[in-house]
Amino acid sequence: MAKLKYERPLIKKMNAGMMNKFGTVNECTPVTHIDGVSVKSLIEQYGSPVFVLSEQKMRQNYQMATRAFSTRYPAVQFAWSYKTHYNNAVCQVYHQEGSWAEVVSGFEYKKALGNGVPGNHIIFNGPDKHADEIELAINNDSLIHIDHFEELYLLIDTCAQLNKKARVAIRVNMDTGIYPMWDRFGFNYENGQAWQALQKIVQSNNLQLVGLHAHIGTYMLSTAAYGIAASKLCDLASNCKSQLNTTIKYIDLGGGFPSANTLKGAIGLVPTPSVDEFAEVITSTILNFGFKTEDLPMLILESGRVLIDDAGYLLGSVLANKKLSDGRKATILDFGVNIMFTSFWYDHMISPAQELSQFNEDTVLYGPLCMNIDIVRESVNLPLMNRGDHVVVHKVGAYNMTQWMQFIAMRPNIVLIDTQNNTHLIRQAETLDYLQQLEIMPAHLQKK
Repeated sequence: MAKLKYERPLIKKMNAGMMNKFGTVNECTPVTHIDGVSVKSLIEQYGSPVFVLSEQKMRQNYQMATRAFSTRYPAVQFAWSYKTHYNNAVCQVYHQEGSWAEVVSGFEYKKALGNGVPGNHIIFNGPDKHADEIELAINNDSLIHIDHFEELYLLIDTCAQLNKKARVAIRVNMDTGIYPMWDRFGFNYENGQAWQALQKIVQSNNLQLVGLHAHIGTYMLSTAAYGIAASKLCDLASNCKSQLNTTIKYIDLGGGFPSANTLKGAIGLVPTPSVDEFAEVITSTILNFGFKTEDLPMLILESGRVLIDDAGYLLGSVLANKKLSDGRKATILDFGVNIMFTSFWYDHMISPAQELSQFNEDTVLYGPLCMNIDIVRESVNLPLMNRGDHVVVHKVGAYNMTQWMQFIAMRPNIVLIDTQNNTHLIRQAETLDYLQQLEIMPAHLQKK
């Protein structure tokens, strides 16, 4: 038998990463492919940086969420939150899955119509609905969620002018044990303002009260708060039936469910409730409230973040390494807070996209912007990366591509990987011509 070749022993530093309920998370493990497509090929074809979205994950998340609620409650309807990500291709994925549209501005409303969503499947939220937008929503029989009394009076006047009746709900804010309260939106439950608004609607000849809406916060980690909100909306619905002779057709619990991202400043292990846990609390509260079978309201959810955050990736490249004055290692990337706005409140998981050295070091990750707050991660344990190496940022699907800024660097391509692992460009990178197309040069400043 041939003698085995000698291999010297090697002591390798283990980087277990932060624990979660599923085990460990190791950011040093290379991520070379997304849905079977190599990171290197994506950057070669679409440039760096580039946002990548997984259609397969988007559909899986939606199906999981609808299953969690529909197996517990007889009438459930999701309405895709356009403000979370209003790229038309993304919206169409959720509409194909059966989602309505939830919008908070006139341009979002028109995008929903342009995406083929029937007017009666659009929920119009928000405190800034212009008169012409309200008229458009009335003519399309959309569900208009009233935010304040001025909007209520504008609706009554507009309906009178059009000689039409609008289907409306009110947004209700309340004490659910989460502070600070989100009491700047809607009508307050505790001080009677919500009940006053409901009375005015029922007394009007131009409005049809059909629903009640609450959106109690964002990235909520308390399932109990949703139980309190559902209970208070059920109480209002019951009073509408008994005192105003009006049956509430739906209760809308908004969104706010968290994704699997890690909030900045989180100390220790902060458990993130699953969609099933939220569904159990919300549906059991409504079912146990005591509605008659014929009066049981439809349940609407306006989820966004929990459906798309972990379906989004940001691919980028290393520009340089340097040592800071305190001795820490710093790596400069070709993307920053201009296009990854959520880095202000998340410690995003960031992985190398290729095999690298086995030796790791705590590193500050900076973006390329000429501003000191352009910090992608304040501290992350990564192997040494050289100029031209690539990284993958995880769970960036929510809000980054609606809140991004056109600051110093122009916004990059967005790519969708479909369920067959084919790639599609769904938004082109900006160009200087695009940036300047709305600029107007006064005659006295024009070059002669």
